[in-house]
Amino acid sequence: MKLRLSHAVMYIRDLEAMVAFYTDILGFEISDRGPMDPNNPEGVQLVFMTQVGSDHHQLAFANVRPDDAPSTTLDHLAFRVEALEDVKEMAERLQADGRATQIGAVNHGNAWSVYFQDPEGNRLEVFCDSPFHVKQPQIDGWDFAMSEKELLEKTKEHYGPQPDFQPMDEYRAAQHRKHEN
Repeated sequence: MKLRLSHAVMYIRDLEAMVAFYTDILGFEISDRGPMDPNNPEGVQLVFMTQVGSDHHQLAFANVRPDDAPSTTLDHLAFRVEALEDVKEMAERLQADGRATQIGAVNHGNAWSVYFQDPEGNRLEVFCDSPFHVKQPQIDGWDFAMSEKELLEKTKEHYGPQPDFQPMDEYRAAQHRKHEN
């Protein structure tokens, strides 16, 4: 059996502010919303959001987090995008919008990311895969102004000397062979 992340439910404080951030900046659409208990319409509210037609929701909010509670117990939610340009576009959106904090570029060797905190301090990551396998965990910075060619070279220079560094296609082929047996 293979398990893949389906959705996450986050406890939040300000439902409308969080829905606005996730729809305006991250591009989610509301698929459903309403009270957790239909007999108590003023009670806990749920909002379900998605970006793909095949999933009713990838993310849901429940407005049950007390004002004095620290950020969520999740370390972070990670969202995969197709290309480095998508990561850079997200970084630009976040910087222009001003609601996100602690915006930073991270090169994991196997992925290029922008990490940030949403308006309630929940940590998020938007990343694209790099073409390399690099043993994890790894963290290095990069500059959003770098071209893809520059970032490829930086990644090779920084992680290339490590013994497990290899093209991702070779790594995946080896893993496939390993799991066939």
